Amino acid sequence: MDSECSSRDEFTTGLTHECGVFGAIGATDWCNSNSEIAQIICIGLEALQHRGQESCGVVTSEGNNEFHIHKGMGLVKNVFNKDNISKLKGSLGIGHTRYTTRAASSSVNCQPFVVHSMHGSLATAHNGQLVNCSSLRKRVLDRGVGLSTHSDSEIITQALCLIPPEGEVNGPDWPARIRHLMQLAPLSYSVVLMLKDRIYAIRDPYGNRPLCLGKILPSHAEHENVEPEGWLVSSESCAFMTITRYVREVLPGEIIEMTRQGVRTVDIVPRPADKRLAFCIFEYVYFARPNSIFEGQEVYTVRSHCGRQLAIEHPVEADIVGSVPESGNAAAFGFSKESNIPMGELLTKNTYVGRTFIQPTNRLRQLNVALKFSPIATNAKGKRIILIDDSIVRGNTIGPIIKLLRRAGAKEVHIRVASPPLKYPCYMGINIPTREELIANDLDSKSLADKVGADSLEYLSVEGLIKAVQRNIEKGADRGHCTACLTGEYPEDIPKELDW
Repeated sequence: MDSECSSRDEFTTGLTHECGVFGAIGATDWCNSNSEIAQIICIGLEALQHRGQESCGVVTSEGNNEFHIHKGMGLVKNVFNKDNISKLKGSLGIGHTRYTTRAASSSVNCQPFVVHSMHGSLATAHNGQLVNCSSLRKRVLDRGVGLSTHSDSEIITQALCLIPPEGEVNGPDWPARIRHLMQLAPLSYSVVLMLKDRIYAIRDPYGNRPLCLGKILPSHAEHENVEPEGWLVSSESCAFMTITRYVREVLPGEIIEMTRQGVRTVDIVPRPADKRLAFCIFEYVYFARPNSIFEGQEVYTVRSHCGRQLAIEHPVEADIVGSVPESGNAAAFGFSKESNIPMGELLTKNTYVGRTFIQPTNRLRQLNVALKFSPIATNAKGKRIILIDDSIVRGNTIGPIIKLLRRAGAKEVHIRVASPPLKYPCYMGINIPTREELIANDLDSKSLADKVGADSLEYLSVEGLIKAVQRNIEKGADRGHCTACLTGEYPEDIPKELDW
């Protein structure tokens, strides 16, 4: 995420993730003097496009301090073309795709950030949000460092240029600088940091934001047991395709160094002994691609388990189960399997409709929903419907969808939500509105059903969500999930300076 130490963007209308990061380094000479690494990064960023659509950027290195940079506003496919990619030569590089939760959506905030220090160039790309952004910003400014944006991602970049308290003898000790930053800022971040000849992959000690490793296989490889031709790091494993392969997750607190010689763990920075892991549970519910892997399990499987658990907790007699596409699909499949009620397509989604910045009047909101979704009348007419949604934030969308289904002839519409009620804001990289804007703080399930015109509406319980998420995690494994937006229990004490 590219957050700012300021108030939230009042125009944001729902849940959004903030950023995707990607890095690649070649292990042999195949990529030394061409732009193939940059092309791999762009492919990776397109696979991570769901994590941010406002801007993107790529920085590459040919092994010296003259980095090649291209950044811009918009989607990856619109920012990058054959001509500008051809200029991004080098055997290593990092990329970023961004969605900000703030009003300052401009090119100055595009990542990766690049700074030029007395020891050479440094580029960083960041997903997450520093909970102590203001205090860390003051610390950087007190050292005489100028900042050109209000982004905490730039603060990370500048903080890495500061000499750690123990000092340095023979030039910069980058692992020591990274450790110092991680001690100053306990969460929330996954960062890729590029120097002229290496990349560092960094995940906060709580494991709040995802990050994983992959490898590049020879294009002619017939199996995976061959020497890799390079290494990758990504926010999600869905970015590893065809000639690249998923290796493992970056561990919470882990600092990984990637060079032409391979990858190695430099250090693992521990979290306080009394604190548990705090991987964002909404990665499973909403944000991640269904084919991504977290904690040894595919996201699709977890969402299906959520649907099964929802059917156990809130059964209802009906003729057909459907979903609000597409993130509700897996949960609807699980609900159908558990309840033995047939699953069918009730809504089709217009994939070419992008984000619309319209005044949120009821009329325009309903028109926008009708543009985005269309009912399948054949499956809806005369039927008792169970419609599965992944989450309800403000409750602006579900009402117009129910009206569409009733106009298509639905006899009954029962809403089942495959996550618990959202009640608290997130301070760690997810754009969740203020408590006053969250519909679950004003209306219980029955009142909300009456408001949106549903015959019934029920949520998955917090306990049910945790049970679904942890069902396939290996027993004895270190596990823990952040449910702060659902319970108000934050993994760290939130600084009083956060005035949101």
